[in-house]
Parts: sequence; structure tokens; C-alpha cells
Amino acid sequence: MITKVSKNETRKRRHARVRAKLVGTAERPRLNVFRSNKHIYAQLIDDANGVTVASASTLDKDLSLESTANLEAAQKIGQLVAERAVEKGVKSVVFDRGGYLYHGRIQALADAAREAGLEF
Repeated sequence: MITKVSKNETRKRRHARVRAKLVGTAERPRLNVFRSNKHIYAQLIDDANGVTVASASTLDKDLSLESTANLEAAQKIGQLVAERAVEKGVKSVVFDRGGYLYHGRIQALADAAREAGLEF
């Protein structure tokens, strides 16, 4: 019998494969990205200590966005998380795309983070 696997389940399997190879440290935390249909979230995670160093999402109150699910929103989140990381003294990160293809909103967030001062 053939069982149908959802897109999200496939993404989670892909993410597990990627996470087996990526580890965030205090010097070089992991920039994790989660994308939903309405929002996008990014956080810097120190896996060695189990701590979130900085985070940003389209749910933040200080952002004024017309739409929270487009390239413009992803760029703002990438820029915001990079600014917060630089404030904490983090310049270099490991990019964890969360099992998503490096395309569209994920790519826009990564490019904006690079322009704002993060290296990966």
C-alpha cells in the first residue's frame, strides 16, 4: 500500500539530514529559518549551550509591513536578525535553511543578512 507523505513531512526529513551535519557554537551560531504561509522566522542558536542568541520574525511589533509573507518581509527579517546579531558580537554564522530550497524568501532573507554584516 502506498502512503502519501505531506510536503512538510518531506521537508522535516530533509531538515534532519541537514541538521546532522550543521552545529551552531558560541563563536559561530546556527541561523535557523522557518517559513510558514503567513510569516517567516529567523533565530541564531548556540547548540553547544542550547541558547537562542538573537531572533526576529514578522510577528515583531516594531516592524511595519504591508504583507508578512513576501520577499520584502523576508529581507527585513534578514536585516533585523543580522543587526541584532552584530549587537551581540556575532559576525559569522552557519546558515540552516530548515529543509527549504534555497530560493525565494529563504534566499532573500540570507542575502539581506549577508548585506547587513553576517558572514556565511
